[in-house]
Amino acid sequence: TAATQPSTDWHVKENAREHHTSKFSSDELIVRRGQAWTITFKGTEEPEQNYIFIVETGPKPSKATKTLAAFGLSSTVSTESWSAVLQSSSSGSVSISISSPHNAVIGRYKLSVQSTSGGSSSTASLGTFVLLFNPWSSGDNVFMSSTAECEEYVLEEFGIIFAGTKSRISDFGWNFGQFQEGILDICLSIMDRSLYHRQDPVTDVSHRNDPRYLGRVLSSMVNANDDQGVVLGNWSGKYEGGKNPTSWTGSGEILQNWKKSGFKPVRYGQCWVFAAVLTTVLRCLGIPTRTITNFSSAHDADGNLRVDEFYDASGNHLERGADSVWNFHVWNESWFTRNDLGPSYSGWQILDATPQEESGGIYQCGPASRHAVKEGEVDLEYDCPFVFAEVNADCMYWNYDSATGKKTLIFSKSTEIGESISTKAVGRDDRVDVTKDYKYEEGTTKERDVFKKARKKLGLEDKFDPTAPTPREIEQKPDISGKFKVAGSLEVGKDLNLVLVLANLQSDAKTVHVNMTAWSTLYTRKPVHEIWKDSISVTLSPMEEKRFPIKIQYDKYQQRLTTDKTIQVTAICHVEGGVQVLVQRSIALDNPAIDVQVLGEAKVNKEVDVEVVFTNPIDTEVMDCVLQVEGCDLLTGVLELRIPPLKASEKSSTKFKLIPSEAGLKHLLVNFNCDKFADIKTFKVVNVID
Repeated sequence: TAATQPSTDWHVKENAREHHTSKFSSDELIVRRGQAWTITFKGTEEPEQNYIFIVETGPKPSKATKTLAAFGLSSTVSTESWSAVLQSSSSGSVSISISSPHNAVIGRYKLSVQSTSGGSSSTASLGTFVLLFNPWSSGDNVFMSSTAECEEYVLEEFGIIFAGTKSRISDFGWNFGQFQEGILDICLSIMDRSLYHRQDPVTDVSHRNDPRYLGRVLSSMVNANDDQGVVLGNWSGKYEGGKNPTSWTGSGEILQNWKKSGFKPVRYGQCWVFAAVLTTVLRCLGIPTRTITNFSSAHDADGNLRVDEFYDASGNHLERGADSVWNFHVWNESWFTRNDLGPSYSGWQILDATPQEESGGIYQCGPASRHAVKEGEVDLEYDCPFVFAEVNADCMYWNYDSATGKKTLIFSKSTEIGESISTKAVGRDDRVDVTKDYKYEEGTTKERDVFKKARKKLGLEDKFDPTAPTPREIEQKPDISGKFKVAGSLEVGKDLNLVLVLANLQSDAKTVHVNMTAWSTLYTRKPVHEIWKDSISVTLSPMEEKRFPIKIQYDKYQQRLTTDKTIQVTAICHVEGGVQVLVQRSIALDNPAIDVQVLGEAKVNKEVDVEVVFTNPIDTEVMDCVLQVEGCDLLTGVLELRIPPLKASEKSSTKFKLIPSEAGLKHLLVNFNCDKFADIKTFKVVNVID
């Protein structure tokens, strides 16, 4: 018979301190696996040795699936199985230390105790607790030996995401907020709503001891494809009926909205949103995770380690074929062992929640071992060929004639893809370059050998590819070279000044007809609106270099710019009697600045004023101004303030109050949006004192 619940003391504060779970705002006990915790319960006078403790999780707990365990008192703690050790007992109360195995299933458990006395036994429910992964414990698959890394990749709620282009890397702050109220419960519901769980709940729960399995499942659940997951992707440039992907400043609002709407996908996300939300969920569950930005990232849709881009004779970038090269792409790395592959493949594993290609019939990607990617071991699970191509694919640029359907190779490049691969430093707000962990240096024989190895493993070496350029096409040498140089500032609200530099590489004169275009694009380089076009004919003397200034006025691009603030300029140069030359550059414009000042000293539980100042830099009025502010331990949720319209050159000052809840260095994230400037972001470090 089940008795009423005796009053249980979970020692929540002390246990949380020991288990690095103090940042969760919860009255429920949250502990990590493979480590002991203490509980005291009252109302039992019988001798201790008659206790049997029962822990159970999931829909049909059983010993066979390791979702149920029954264990008595033992003399020492075990990390191989569930165990309980008597700490102390006094009149009517017993203190017990309980420990789970290193490889226990994570999630919410029920704990009950069965006591036998005089031949009759009774069972009392003690309540529930949540068990998480334990990167501080050497027996756990997610163990990290550096405590500084555990603090950054599990406990840190602020992150920096890198974006822009490889020639101008920009960054913005993000509030992961994995310890905000209610987020842990939402993460547990995400697991329970996956396709894997719906198809076979018992097996799904029994696999939740494995970070490899959970990483893959969660990479599919963070996007809405297939399974009504958390975020709906939108790369159209039009975001009606939802929030523009560049406007989010943290994961908390997204996860809370998903739950509040009855688990309807939140509109809208692009790659960094998927990666940031996955970081929040995995850090919350205790798997060390970070975001990674890859510049000039290939999306190789047909798996031939080659991306093809097509241009017409006027220099317009054509959307032909499914391959593309993104200015940047953000994915995740999570840290765990790969017992399925062997020790050298353990460590950082790539997961990608952005829905790009199906894997095993659904939109999920990874975990792919970073070491396997670097060594070209593309036959190792999971999704290595796709990730290998993202950082290594060869680029082919074609001229396509829509009238005849004929395509001509302009040039091919094997060093274009996968540059300046970036992540936030441990314990500092700086960028760290991890390109060398993904590939050997471009231009070295080792790098080409790995590429050949990957092609061979994928069976591409022996197969005739009718779409590939011929050796003769590849060997054609251009007579001229060209590049776009930036002259002056690259700021939204100002004219864009560029210089096209053309150089004759030959010792005889060349006549060149140049067709130029500028298009506003998404960060994926998807063309959205034509902004400008022009054509010139020039004669270059032997070995001569000429410069042609180009001005694209603000009023020409203002209406057509996307919220990614990216413009692609292209010049296709038709050289008389020679091969065509393609010159292109993706330009990400900077927003004007906003200034954030904390007025006075920030103290725990005391109000402090913050002032945000924005000056309208253009000579027309800006309207629909909204300021959005968030920051862990500084304010709850997201604060939204509407600001009156600003005339030309007018300055606005907005003040609001914070009440910090914890001491230390905290990050305040600010996003300013109006009709002329989309999502001006900044963050301010606030030093909160006790």
